Amino acid sequence: MPPTHTVTFIPGDGTGPEIAEATRRVLDAAADVGGFAFDWDVQYAGAEVGERTGEVLPEHVLDSIRTNKVAIKGPLTTPVGKGFRSVNVALRKELDLYACLRPCRTYAGAPSKFPDFDVVVVRENTEDLYAGVEFQEGTDEVARLIEFIGKIGGGTIRPDSGISIKPISISGTERIVRFALDYARANGRKKVTAVHKANIMKFSDGLYLEVARRVATEYPDVEFDDWIVDIMTQLLITRPHDFDVLVLPNLYGDVVSDLCAGIIGGVGLAPGANIGTEVAVFEPTHGSAPRYAGQNKVNPMAMILSGVLMLHHLGETETADRLEQAVATVVAEGKNVTYDLKADRNDPTAAGTSQVGDAIIAAL
Repeated sequence: MPPTHTVTFIPGDGTGPEIAEATRRVLDAAADVGGFAFDWDVQYAGAEVGERTGEVLPEHVLDSIRTNKVAIKGPLTTPVGKGFRSVNVALRKELDLYACLRPCRTYAGAPSKFPDFDVVVVRENTEDLYAGVEFQEGTDEVARLIEFIGKIGGGTIRPDSGISIKPISISGTERIVRFALDYARANGRKKVTAVHKANIMKFSDGLYLEVARRVATEYPDVEFDDWIVDIMTQLLITRPHDFDVLVLPNLYGDVVSDLCAGIIGGVGLAPGANIGTEVAVFEPTHGSAPRYAGQNKVNPMAMILSGVLMLHHLGETETADRLEQAVATVVAEGKNVTYDLKADRNDPTAAGTSQVGDAIIAAL
């Protein structure tokens, strides 16, 4: 019997099940070539599960991930501006998946104006404005908070405000910056850049920058610098090859990683990993695109490339490299790719989700 990796598998919402099924077929084929196998522990979470059961993230799903230590998931739907907070955020908080790893690399044939772009975004996952410390406009709680802030000299806040708190801690910053520097060292990366807005938010981003600079002194073999976030967005499209690994607080990491995804040709090519001290969850960085559900239309490569990251995490490095090369081959050929990777998005020759999976399997 070949060695087996037991992995929690969450299909997701919207187009998630389609891209997840293509990904599972590809990973099974890659594992067969590599001489091992996957035992998929299939679990369900998200908006559709919530509608049926009242729980968007059932405890047994978390238990499965804690037991197996590794999970891969399709995108999960989060309503905009209403309803439950992101189940993705809840997963990260419940499992303390503090590091979000988002490599962005240009593949030949992708619709990008930046050949050889290769930047890794390391995003802190548990703090900042995504921590979920919020107070709703019009409530007694927000009224008391506004009054308290005024009394202690924190400034005047309009009474019709909603409030979100931005916590940045020494310990949270230390571990994410150390993660980025360790990643750079382990993967032959030359430089880590901390991204912040310390010129304005002196007690949150200022603390982040102070701690990042201190931790970086422990890594004399890795070059370290820092940039203000708004300048960084400009530099990424004017001097993209100046950067290697970026480490950012939660909100900036979310925004900048999508910018980098756009640079390489879109979120359909952007994988993601959420890593903690005990477990890791791998996922594409795009949403569930429910309007395309059931149409066999959406690009599965971001989830397949997330599978590449998972293979590296599992120590199956040779298979990971082989699978990434298969994806690169299909992108370069340009024949069996979805509409988002065609020069004309209305190209009638665009492949479907399952056909992309077939082409990658054939290229292994």
